[in-house]
Amino acid sequence: MIIDRGSCAKVVSTTLVRNLNLNTMKHPKPYRLQWLNKCGKVKVTEQVLISFVIGRYSDDVMCDVVLKHISHLLLGCFWQFDKRVIHDGFRNKYTIVKDENHHSYTSISKKKMYND
Repeated sequence: MIIDRGSCAKVVSTTLVRNLNLNTMKHPKPYRLQWLNKCGKVKVTEQVLISFVIGRYSDDVMCDVVLKHISHLLLGCFWQFDKRVIHDGFRNKYTIVKDENHHSYTSISKKKMYND
């Protein structure tokens, strides 16, 4: 999962949708994204409700389904705003507020990411 305040999108990969056998629905306003792949514009025609858990934090997010190669889930600035996410860039720590509870998480280190 990538949390990216520079993106407005909430997108999930077609691979994740297929592997988890998730039920999709038609997108109410299909559109095209340019920046997700090197292969040019990607047409967005479907959505899916994604449920995920990070530690004690859980959420359900309606995401657009796209063919993408980097990560399976991308949550952009609108999700961060709606969920009152606070990003500490120095520590690379995210704090998510849900039901007045604060849930804080740090990204994994580059060394751990490469080892995984």
